[in-house]
Amino acid sequence: MQPEASNATTPARNSRATRKLPSAEERLEELGIQLPSPPTPFGSYAEAVRSGNLLFLSGMLPTEGHTAKFVGRAGAEFDVETGRQAARLAALNGLAVAREYLGSLDKIKRIVRLGVSLATTEDCREHPKIADGASDLLQDIFGKDKNPSRLINGVVSLPLGTPVALELILEVA
Repeated sequence: MQPEASNATTPARNSRATRKLPSAEERLEELGIQLPSPPTPFGSYAEAVRSGNLLFLSGMLPTEGHTAKFVGRAGAEFDVETGRQAARLAALNGLAVAREYLGSLDKIKRIVRLGVSLATTEDCREHPKIADGASDLLQDIFGKDKNPSRLINGVVSLPLGTPVALELILEVA
């Protein structure tokens, strides 16, 4: 004998179904994160280009103002934790550019791709841990369900001697 089906909704289930998830802008506030001023290009290129519903962000660096905050290579001048901080700052700069271009981070439907270039020594093997400095920030703001695909490359050098450069592709409303 099977129990009778009930149309009643439990209070816990009902509250979850109607609970509004915080927007990206609300999450920034909850996390106490203030975006920096958007960086200006270091050359002849656009920092953001929209094509259809995709916004492409060019090589975001860990800079403050027009100066590199981090310089060096993973495995030589800095460790994993310093690399994570550099990747996080580059991601914050990317979000600042996106907000300036879109007017609000709430117009981002999902992060499609995160490309991470890391200046490393040839024996450095910590690429994923360093790149997580950017990935974790994006996940904290947009949620795990909007995690992007990710590609990490180790390179000999990057602009301004920085340890990280990020490329972001965003799906926008």
